[in-house]
Amino acid sequence: MKPFLVALRFLTRFPVSWNNPTDRQVGQSLLHYPLVGLLMGLCLAGLAWLLGEGVLAAALIIVAWVVLTGLMHMDGLADTADAWIGGLGDRERTLEIMKDPRCGPAGVTALILVLLVKFAAVLELLALLGQGGWMALVLAPLLGRAALPLLFLTTDYVRPGGMGSLLAEHFPRSAAWVVTVLVGVSVLAVPLLLGLGWVGAWALVGAGLVFILGRAWMRHRIGGTTGDTAGALAELVETGVLVAVVLMI
Repeated sequence: MKPFLVALRFLTRFPVSWNNPTDRQVGQSLLHYPLVGLLMGLCLAGLAWLLGEGVLAAALIIVAWVVLTGLMHMDGLADTADAWIGGLGDRERTLEIMKDPRCGPAGVTALILVLLVKFAAVLELLALLGQGGWMALVLAPLLGRAALPLLFLTTDYVRPGGMGSLLAEHFPRSAAWVVTVLVGVSVLAVPLLLGLGWVGAWALVGAGLVFILGRAWMRHRIGGTTGDTAGALAELVETGVLVAVVLMI
């Protein structure tokens, strides 16, 4: 239970306590990231059913999404965008800029563009709730968080220190592979069982494409991942899921 609470506190703003987790518990918390994403998605889908269609409803869902995460992954996205542009292709300069807490124009632009695409996608999905649009609101946070265990499984962590380093060093790798496979099978099968067609398949396609491209870009530029790039990937995977489902249903 403690690793789940660590994951819930780290990824969301739900009022739970850290209670000084051990390094091992921090590492184990990575296994619970998909479950936290699922809880977030259910909250967003429930809010969508309450609000119905319209521009204001879509805007309120985006606001709730941002508040629920406390901007943590968006901070990673902004830092990554600044570093990728300002780093000028140099690995050490990229990593140095990523540590700067200030947000530059590239970071601001990246945030605006991602939020704009998410808003447009949610607006479309609200008109498709009866056709499975609500499922995309569940799957986007789920797959965005599920991408992180897979990233740490397959990619070197290149910055020592911090919680990202604890995750990379202490999470159980064999169990993480099992969780990753179970998430993939569930995302594909559950929408089919609910009569929602291939929503899950399209969500997996969108998430997979973003993951593959994002991971390749990280390895090319800095040789692996950091906490900031992992957060950026989560945001982009969410966006990829929303776009793929909107385009295909």
